[in-house]
Amino acid sequence: MNDPTHRDTFLQGRTALVTGSTSGIGLAIATALAAAGSKVAINGLGTPEQVASAIATVDAAGNGGTRHFGADLRDADAIAAMMADLAAWSNGGIDILVNNAGIQHAVPLHEMPVSRWNDIIAVNLSSAFHTMRAAMPAMAARGYGRVVNIASVHGLVASKDKAPYVASKFGIVGLSKVAALEYAAQGSRDSGGITVNCVCPGWVETPLIEPQIEARMAGGSRDDGVRALLAEKQPSLRMSLPAEIAALAVFLCRREAHNITGASLPVDGGWTAQ
Repeated sequence: MNDPTHRDTFLQGRTALVTGSTSGIGLAIATALAAAGSKVAINGLGTPEQVASAIATVDAAGNGGTRHFGADLRDADAIAAMMADLAAWSNGGIDILVNNAGIQHAVPLHEMPVSRWNDIIAVNLSSAFHTMRAAMPAMAARGYGRVVNIASVHGLVASKDKAPYVASKFGIVGLSKVAALEYAAQGSRDSGGITVNCVCPGWVETPLIEPQIEARMAGGSRDDGVRALLAEKQPSLRMSLPAEIAALAVFLCRREAHNITGASLPVDGGWTAQ
């Protein structure tokens, strides 16, 4: 029988950076990577108490040693400094890079403030370019590396009132394909190779969408609100949990996933199958 207390720590000795990981999907991914044995660097916004709570959560899942890097992902110089610090912290460079940080602002195109466009493109797209550019040469030198970019169904299809968000997510899908091609032949089956993939979630159960659920409850239950919200897009009528997105990200880090690269994997309950 399998021991339910046994952890598959196949990432023992690896180091990871997860951006946007002080809450939500990013925190779930950081926690799952730690549980698989990796040392994890988190990055993201929050009060000192929120950051300390995130570190404690990740530490509790793994072997400890979690560190928070507070770089502003709109600032290329701040990202460069963070990646240099990470190279020293991880003895030459991280093995796993998860670009999860993302921001949103939903208004029609002609009403979109230029400053919001600039910030969304910087955080959702340009920051991934900067982290990948810094991290991937060391991955190639070791013969193992994983880049998992958390895109969105909006990297595959569009919705109204989300011009910069959709543009950024389509952009990260394209960026990932190029990087996957450039690094595809590095490493080997035994070493694990270098892969670059996008995970494209649909509706995910995070606190950010609670107001949208409540707006559709119409006097009914929360489940009624969820079904009404998802009926507009997601045929399964079920949201994903952050831990389910994290499980896919962790699977992509396995050696057996060495030939899964350049993919954009929807986790969307059939949204993009329509």
